[in-house]
Amino acid sequence: MNERIYLDHAATTPVRLEVLQTLNEILSSTFGNASSIHTFGQEAKRVLEESRETVAGCIGAASGEVIFTSGGTESDNLAIRGTAYALKDRGNHIITTAIEHPAVLNCCGALEEEGFEVTYLPVDLECRVHPEWVLEAMRPETILVSVMFANNETGSIQPIAEIGRIARRKGVVFHTDAVQVAGKVHLDVDELGVDLLSMSAHKIYGPKGVGGLYVRKGTKLHPIVYGGHHEKNLRPGTENVPAIAAFARALELAGSELPSARENLERLKERLASGLEGAIEQVQRNGSATEYLPNILNMSFSGVDGEALLLNLDLMGVAVSTGSACSSGAAEPSHVLMAMGIDPWLAQASLRFSFGRDNTAEQIDRVVEILPDIVNRLRDLGDARARR
Repeated sequence: MNERIYLDHAATTPVRLEVLQTLNEILSSTFGNASSIHTFGQEAKRVLEESRETVAGCIGAASGEVIFTSGGTESDNLAIRGTAYALKDRGNHIITTAIEHPAVLNCCGALEEEGFEVTYLPVDLECRVHPEWVLEAMRPETILVSVMFANNETGSIQPIAEIGRIARRKGVVFHTDAVQVAGKVHLDVDELGVDLLSMSAHKIYGPKGVGGLYVRKGTKLHPIVYGGHHEKNLRPGTENVPAIAAFARALELAGSELPSARENLERLKERLASGLEGAIEQVQRNGSATEYLPNILNMSFSGVDGEALLLNLDLMGVAVSTGSACSSGAAEPSHVLMAMGIDPWLAQASLRFSFGRDNTAEQIDRVVEILPDIVNRLRDLGDARARR
C-alpha cells in the first residue's frame, strides 16, 4: 500500500518529538499537586508558572493574564459565557459572526435561550467580516464582540486589529478564537487590541485536552465551573501540569519556526491548488485570496459530493476533511460556505486540505495524481444515475 498522507492538520496534529519528550519528562518526574505546599507540590507549581510565562511571552502578554483550560472549546465558553454573566448588569447584547466555530456559535445560542441577544454578522465572498459592520451592530447594551482570528474551514483571516480598535473605543470587551492561528501568524495581544484570546495545544503539535485563555488585566469574567481556587478562581480543578508544560513547549517551538514554516506551507498549498485546477474542470477555491492562513485550502468540486470524495481519498490513503472536525457527520452543507453565499450544492461538494510540517511536495503530487480520477469517476456515476 502507498504511504498514508495526512492533510487534516486543521483538525488535529501529531505530537512532535520535542513536545512528547517534555510531556513524558514532567509526567514521570513532577507528579505533585501544584496547590500543595510541600516540596513535591512546589516543584509542580514551578513548572506550571514557568509554562505560564512561556505561553504569555509567545503572545505578548503578562504571565498573570494566562489561564490554562482543557482546550479551545472551554476557552471560548469561558470567554463568552464568563463575560456575559460578569457584565449582565451593564447589557445583554453580544456580537459575533455567522462563520464561528461551533464552540462559539453554540455557546451564543445557549445564551440566547437565557435572555441574551446575539447579532450574527455576515461575511463577504472571501469569508471576511468588515470592521464597519461590527461598528454598525454596536448598541448601548453591547457587552462583548467575539470574532475568530482565522476561519477553520477556509483559512480566511479577519481584520482583528481594526475590530479591536473599534471595541476599545466603544468600551466593549473583545474576544478572538485564535486556535487555528498559533504558529502560522505572529500573535501580540496589544497589537491586536484583544481582551480575550483562545488557544489550543493539539493544533500546534501538542497533546489534546489542554489549552489556554488570555485574559487582559482588568477584564471581568464569571467562572463557568465551580470548585477550588485554581487559575485565579476562573478554572477550578487540579492543573494538568505535564500537558500544560507540553503546550508551552509546542507554542514556543511554533513561534520560533514561524517564518520558515509559513513559507513551506504556502508552497505546499499553492502546489496542490494549482495542480488540481490544472487537472480538474469546474473547481474553485473558497476563501480570501490575500488574507489567509498558509496551511488551509478549501476547494469545491462541482457535481461531486464532498463526503464521497473524502471516503474515496481515504481508501487511497489520503486523509482530508469536508470542513470542521467538530461538525463531521452533519448532513447539512458547511455553515461557513453557506454564509459566504456559496450555493448549497457547491458547498456540499467541498473539501478542506490542511497541511503540516511533515508534508512533502511528493505527497502533494500524489494527491494531484489520484484526485482527478476520483472526481471524474464520481461525476460519471452521478450522470449515469441522473439518466435513469
